Amino acid sequence: MSEAAAPRVLVVDDANLVRMYYRGVLERAGCAVDEAHNGVEAMEMVLRRPYGLLVLDVNMPKMDGLTFLRALRRREAPVRAIPALVTSTEAGDGDRAAARAAGANLYLVKPLAEEALAAHALALLGRAR
Repeated sequence: MSEAAAPRVLVVDDANLVRMYYRGVLERAGCAVDEAHNGVEAMEMVLRRPYGLLVLDVNMPKMDGLTFLRALRRREAPVRAIPALVTSTEAGDGDRAAARAAGANLYLVKPLAEEALAAHALALLGRAR
């Protein structure tokens, strides 16, 4: 897939290793990847550049993933319609429900296997393998 045709994904996580891992997986899947450390940075980025997908951590400093997602979903189109894959170490039904209520398209529990992350990301981008 050429760089021009590569879907742009924003990975938002405060953990450097997680961002590096997600970047590698998504780039190997044909995506162009940007990174943010928290929801505040992510909001600034989505207002400046179009993204095809957001991969969000829940627990982050400054602005957590669900607060960011609720704020994003109140914005104007097309920003509010960006698909969001939310990730967390929290595996309870209440955690999944909270993510859905905030506007998540999908909630996955960490750690994420490479194939699962790539497959779900590409599906949300409309580019199934």
